[in-house]
Amino acid sequence: MSKLEIKNLHVNVGTQDGPKPILKGVDLTISSGEIHAIMGPNGSGKSTLAYAIAGHPNYEVTDGEILLDGENVLEMEVDERARAGLFLAMQYPVEVSGVSVSNFLRTAKTAIDGQAPPLRTWVKDMNTAMEGLRMGTDFAQRDVNTGFSGGEKKRHEILQMQLLRPRFAILDETDSGLDVDALRIVGEGVNAAQAETGAGIVLITHYTRVLQHIKPDFVHVFVNGRIAEEGGPELADRLEAEGYDRFLQAV
Repeated sequence: MSKLEIKNLHVNVGTQDGPKPILKGVDLTISSGEIHAIMGPNGSGKSTLAYAIAGHPNYEVTDGEILLDGENVLEMEVDERARAGLFLAMQYPVEVSGVSVSNFLRTAKTAIDGQAPPLRTWVKDMNTAMEGLRMGTDFAQRDVNTGFSGGEKKRHEILQMQLLRPRFAILDETDSGLDVDALRIVGEGVNAAQAETGAGIVLITHYTRVLQHIKPDFVHVFVNGRIAEEGGPELADRLEAEGYDRFLQAV
C-alpha cells in the first residue's frame, strides 16, 4: 500500500506584489484506495495544495514536507513526480495545438513507464477507455484540448488518468462546468480507474454534487489556508445544508 503524506505544509504563491502566503500548515495523509474530498470557499487554498504537490514553479513551499512512500517529493522535478506516480487533473487544462491526443497520451505513457507500449495493445486500451467516457473514435486525432468543450477537456483529463495509471491522482475541480450527464460520465470514469489501479484520490471541489458519483471516504474543509474540519461523507452533507458560513465567521 502506498502513502502520500503532507506535513505542516506552508506555501506562498507569486503575485505582482511579491510572494503571498496561502497554505499555513496543512497536514494530510492519503493511502492507496482512499478518496479524500477537499472542500472550501474560493481562495481557501485548495488549488494551491494541488499545484504544490505537482510542482508548479509559481508555488513556493516555505515549510513542511510532501512524502511519497517516504521519498521527498519536494526534491523531485515535475516530470519525476509524474514518473513516481503523481497525477494532476487541472481545473483549466491548456491547449496544445499541433499535438494529437493519441500522440500526447502515448508519449506520456512512454515517459512514465520507460518504454513505449505495444502499439496494438495501446490502441485497444485507448479505444476502450474512450468508449467508456463516451468519446468518439475521432477524438484521438484531435489536437490536445484545442476547441474542446469544457466537458471534453474534463473527460480528456480522466482519460489520461485511466491510461497513465498513477498511484495518486489530484483532481482539481473536475466537476467545474459539467452538465448532469457529463458529470455522471466523468464520475464513472474516475471510479473505474480507481477500481482498476487502487489509486488514492484527492478530489477538490466547491460543491457536493460530484460526491453523488464519486463517494469520498474522508472530507476535509479548507478555510484560510488550513484544514478547519475533517470527517466522513456526513460532513459533506452538512456543508450542503449549511454552507461555509460557520467557518468563515470563525476566521
